[in-house]
Amino acid sequence: MTRRDAERAAMVRALELARTPGVPLGPNPRVGCVLLDPDGTTVAEGRHRGAGTPHAEADALATAGDRARGATAVVTLEPCNHTGRTGPCARALVDAGVARVVFAQADPTPVAAGGAETLRAAGVDVEGGLLADQARAVNRAWSFAAAAGRPFVTWKLATTLDGRSAAADGTSRWVSSLPARRDTHRLRAECDAIMVGTGTVLVDDPQLTVRDEDDENLPRERQLLRVVMGTREVPATRRVLDGAAETLVLATRDPQQALAALFARDVRHLFLEGGPTLAAAFVGAGLVDEVVAYVAPMLLGAGRSAVGDLGIGTIADALHLDVVDVTTLGSGAETNLRLTMTPRKGA
Repeated sequence: MTRRDAERAAMVRALELARTPGVPLGPNPRVGCVLLDPDGTTVAEGRHRGAGTPHAEADALATAGDRARGATAVVTLEPCNHTGRTGPCARALVDAGVARVVFAQADPTPVAAGGAETLRAAGVDVEGGLLADQARAVNRAWSFAAAAGRPFVTWKLATTLDGRSAAADGTSRWVSSLPARRDTHRLRAECDAIMVGTGTVLVDDPQLTVRDEDDENLPRERQLLRVVMGTREVPATRRVLDGAAETLVLATRDPQQALAALFARDVRHLFLEGGPTLAAAFVGAGLVDEVVAYVAPMLLGAGRSAVGDLGIGTIADALHLDVVDVTTLGSGAETNLRLTMTPRKGA
């Protein structure tokens, strides 16, 4: 096996380590690291386990000990160059005597970037960009938030074929099938926070917790931040204030202001589950980055629309979405189509 082949195989393994389930979400990326000796044999592996824990490089170096001297570090993200809760990984690699560093994704955060330059200045051979797209996919929301300075926003909606989220009498229970509701909990668990408007809290009284995919009545151990946005008062009796998870009430109607407040609280991925008014506010402001629509094969003809007025008066001004994935969930009366889409750039 050539050195290049060994490094590529190590990067594939490092990406697997980065994707290890159970890592807390939020301000830190998922990172994996593999140390190779000069003949391409794995010396040690490491991964980051959440804010305040050793970074992947430090985790691998601790396992390797003296065997790190002269090794190649293969890591999914450019080694950091700053001191936070832990020290800079670039300096730790230099101090350990690592001879070469191969990383996938360049660090997009201004405060942590520059590790490659530090390593090169210390005489370490550095190469970046190996499987970079795959590494960005592991941390897609974190990468976006680091570059944009705001959370990545996924808007989830459930709608009938004619665009209704509820019937004329307000009932909506069967718009989402059981498989779709279970899938929604899976998506919620991938985010840092979930948001609805005060209108949804007052009318539907949702709890907004993450529950087990196989039993929607069984709460998961880890809960995300519940966020209520709007200027109307939220009664203390509403379930969103029940103590099952932390809740933040943002007394604003401005999506940009809300996202700034959440970013300051280390939220990097927001799951937007509000009603048509909240959805229209975010869509209209160009602040929705992904749309997940559960479409039920039914017609209502009247009732609440899935999204409010976007100020679009002609078909030429329509907001176009690119379809990323189409999946059928359930069967028979319990069927939904899940459409995953992204707003078309320049549309």
